[in-house]
Amino acid sequence: MAGLNASSRKIRQLHVKDVKRALKGHIKEGYRFNPERKLSKDDPHYNSSPSDSDKVHILVFVVDASTIPNMKQEDMEVIEDIRDEADEMEVPQIVLFTKVDEACPKISRDIRNVYKSVSLKEKITKFSADTGINIVYIYPVKNIHSESDLKDGADVLILHALRRIIERGHDFLNKS
Repeated sequence: MAGLNASSRKIRQLHVKDVKRALKGHIKEGYRFNPERKLSKDDPHYNSSPSDSDKVHILVFVVDASTIPNMKQEDMEVIEDIRDEADEMEVPQIVLFTKVDEACPKISRDIRNVYKSVSLKEKITKFSADTGINIVYIYPVKNIHSESDLKDGADVLILHALRRIIERGHDFLNKS
């Protein structure tokens, strides 16, 4: 779904309600989220009787690591509200911290510094504290958009995160 844009509590709550509907499988494929109005039960994109395959098995937040120092409190609250809804439904969550190479000069010089960067660790710790998402479920990744040969280890970060997403989703399905 599109990124979060919280300009007021009213709009934020409507958006969170739609996310809750999506988690429960009540939103059909192709629906475009609209923070100005929530999905109604008579909308053609509303799924009144979702199957297990319609429900969300894992929630992945994608966060630009370079935006953390400037992220508005309202945006953090939106993420926290969505996390609360997912927690209530016992849906596991993971955060992909993208653009870590742009957020931290040490990582930009060498991607292998991703777990050595004090700056990145501070950003992850702040994000975790502000949203309530456990730090162990926040994975740093480097965006890959123009590289044709991945020799710097960026692929390892992405594959590690993908593996954790699959494992947590699998665990959730086996628990149900």
